[in-house]
Amino acid sequence: MGNTYFVPVQASKAGTLALRTGRLRSGERVGLAFTSEVSFRLTMGPAGQWARLDGRALKDMLAPLGVERFWVDPVLGSDPALLTSQGSR
Repeated sequence: MGNTYFVPVQASKAGTLALRTGRLRSGERVGLAFTSEVSFRLTMGPAGQWARLDGRALKDMLAPLGVERFWVDPVLGSDPALLTSQGSR
């Protein structure tokens, strides 16, 4: 069994959840995953929504979006490689 992560999501008005992704300074989109709720809250803020996902499930959900990898415990804004977080489209 793989690791389970706290993954940022965004809810639509209908209640459907979409994964949030980040974008590297190179322009590449990456998935975001956190090893604890504390780590998630420090980075995404107290109002951030999350879902628990296994690493394999996260990769499978990111693949149709063209996202090939995910970053574990990123620090948005303070990490020079990671520029932003955004909702998946």
